[in-house]
Amino acid sequence: MSKKDSAGFAQILAYLNEKNRPFSAQDVFTNLQKQCGLGKTAVVKAMEQLAQEGKIREKVYGKQKIYFADQSQFADVSDAELKKMDARIAEIGNDVQTISQSCRQLDTELKELNSSLTTAEMKTQIQELQAECSGYRERLEEIKSAKNHVTPEERQKVYKERETYVKEWRKRKRLVTIRKNIYSQLQNLPRRQNVNLFFNDAAVTDMVEAILEGYPKSKKQFLEEAGIETDEDHKVTMPNI
Repeated sequence: MSKKDSAGFAQILAYLNEKNRPFSAQDVFTNLQKQCGLGKTAVVKAMEQLAQEGKIREKVYGKQKIYFADQSQFADVSDAELKKMDARIAEIGNDVQTISQSCRQLDTELKELNSSLTTAEMKTQIQELQAECSGYRERLEEIKSAKNHVTPEERQKVYKERETYVKEWRKRKRLVTIRKNIYSQLQNLPRRQNVNLFFNDAAVTDMVEAILEGYPKSKKQFLEEAGIETDEDHKVTMPNI
């Protein structure tokens, strides 16, 4: 047996005696992979050999083998000592929970601190905000010192006039304002096309749609030939009121 294997055997035996609980060969290999540096096959072989030598115990459950420390090497423990150990285990468990909770709180505080501004960053931001406030104060003073203020009454009057003009715009947009041009287009329509239009207060949009039912060209061509100009042609959008 090489020195490496011998050292690995000793580490496995010490580990099982220290933990004093059942392990499979896979468990031991996973837990001691970095310490002993043995491969899984070597670990299985070592544990089988230790069991054959009587240094550890082996139990077979179906196809799986479980290994644990030889209990004869340990002194007998009284019930009182077991209770004392159980109490100590419970005490340590409570300590672990308390420390874990404290670690979570500290981790939360650390994240908050990492996301906060540094002292230098805060000073820079304060200077920027103070400069911004200074600009607002200057602007406010300019507004207060101006003599051409608009009163609320004047502003309301402008809004009402705007509303009136927009409503009139919307109304006139649908009124017939190009009767002659449309009439000339009607003369060029096929006679079989019977278009019944009333020009008194008729809507341009409705008239155009009626004409286009028998018109051989596109709507855009008809509007151009009829001389109809739309808001869209001049890239004008009617405001909302």
